[in-house]
Amino acid sequence: MHEARQLTLARFPSGVEIETTVHTYGDGDGPTLYTQAAQHGQEVNGVEVLRRVHERLLDADEEISGTLVSVPVADPLTFDHVTYTTPENLDSVNANMNRCWPGDEEGSLHERMAAKLWEYAGEADAIVDLHTGSPDMLTHTVYLAGDEECRALAEAFGSDLLLAEAAGDDADTEWEERNFGGKLRVAATREGIPSVTPELAHNKQLVEDAIEAGVTGVLNVLKELDMLSGDPDAPADPTTAKNHLGRVKATDSGLFLPNDAADLGNEVESGDRLGTLYHPTTFEELQQVEADRDGIVYSVAREATVTAGSTLVGVAMRLE
Repeated sequence: MHEARQLTLARFPSGVEIETTVHTYGDGDGPTLYTQAAQHGQEVNGVEVLRRVHERLLDADEEISGTLVSVPVADPLTFDHVTYTTPENLDSVNANMNRCWPGDEEGSLHERMAAKLWEYAGEADAIVDLHTGSPDMLTHTVYLAGDEECRALAEAFGSDLLLAEAAGDDADTEWEERNFGGKLRVAATREGIPSVTPELAHNKQLVEDAIEAGVTGVLNVLKELDMLSGDPDAPADPTTAKNHLGRVKATDSGLFLPNDAADLGNEVESGDRLGTLYHPTTFEELQQVEADRDGIVYSVAREATVTAGSTLVGVAMRLE
């Protein structure tokens, strides 16, 4: 069974409604899986993932045991602007919707939108919040470090790289500075709902490998929850790493030229040279960019013009 309904998330000052579509599938006799995409409007691969899952479920002979809730565009505001956050004049308090969960029905625009979607997400038995990384990033799945149910969900999704993200007092100072406690995945996990965030590589572009990885992942989770028959098609021994915030940053502004050591998936050691930051007019070498830890290169900045403090290379530390 499939049903699609329009959901009013909030209203503009003019009275125009901000709407999205909520799809539900299944016989209702079993667990509920909540899935969503495009919390950040430039992250479009998850939208295509949910469209293809929709087609496969409608074409399949098998009915879902339980309920799948699918929201392909969680934030129409950022989607329409093809942006990560919403314009400040729309929500100057919470420009990033993924920092204000579980929302507030009397709060800012994004808080009200999150509260409307939380009516579905908060009733789920598991959550898959589809996101998209930068153009040069390994597809990976993030889960809350130390939570075994979330770890099992991440393993079932089936990406080759799993990243365990520390929270609260165990996390980097960036956790509090960027209000990571307001992420959907974190808010849901704190409510006892196992949740994961797959990062499906490229943004702004529909990329076939990332999309198919996402489709397989969602179907894998449905199988893991016994909502579909069969076993998940997941790697038997995925690479698990920690410190999602392990990033090598620019100490100055200039042009960044990565070297071969910074290729995605490479194993590096602390101190390995990953590239050079140059002054574009004097040609002065501003920074020898080096790995600050042993680990796996999972992201690299290919847009050469960088500002001080921006991320150049992401290195995740392998877990034993």
